[in-house]
Amino acid sequence: MRQTRRLAALGAMTVLAVALAGCSASEVPPTPAPTSAPDAAAPTSGAATADDGVTTVDEVFGPGCSTLPQGDAPGSAAAMAGLPVAAAVGSNPSLTTLARAISAVPGLAETLNAQRDITLFAPSNAAFDATRAALGDEAYNALMDDPQQLSTLLSYHVVAQRFDAAGLVQAGTTPELTGGEVTIGGTAGAPTLTGGDGTQATVLCGDLPTKNATLFVIDKVLRPAD
Repeated sequence: MRQTRRLAALGAMTVLAVALAGCSASEVPPTPAPTSAPDAAAPTSGAATADDGVTTVDEVFGPGCSTLPQGDAPGSAAAMAGLPVAAAVGSNPSLTTLARAISAVPGLAETLNAQRDITLFAPSNAAFDATRAALGDEAYNALMDDPQQLSTLLSYHVVAQRFDAAGLVQAGTTPELTGGEVTIGGTAGAPTLTGGDGTQATVLCGDLPTKNATLFVIDKVLRPAD
């Protein structure tokens, strides 16, 4: 049984890695030749550059940010900024359950750390506690003990594009790696995230920079539509 679960998990991780690689690849369409002189009022190419979703420690926001370790201590915003995303999650004391879930899926941490520009919606420890209360201990433990189910659930919290809070609100929805969407509402200072099953999460600490991702700590575990 353990061997079967491991093979299933590895298969799920292969799909996740391919999805991340495909979505992260640059796809620049050829530029058509101009047919007329450019409009003098049109913005320059520099002004037209899209926001890349990269944030700084100074842009971190949310009521939960005050609970982070301070200064350069492990798990602080400054310390996480220099780490790839799965390593950053593993250093954050409010994300220990998520870190254990990631480590329970073979290869997931390495896959996340290897990506260039992604967004991670990171359920807090309290979010997983609420899921346990909703599912009951038996169903929750079965979920956390099943790498394939965990891979599917966790990949629903990953967007293969890097967003900051303003970019999320402007986008309105984000396509998750499981194929579903998360709906974004609220404001850039207080965004909300609604999963396919209708569960709405708020951002406890957002715009957290990591080496390869922007991270949003949220108060609910998101789930796709049934």
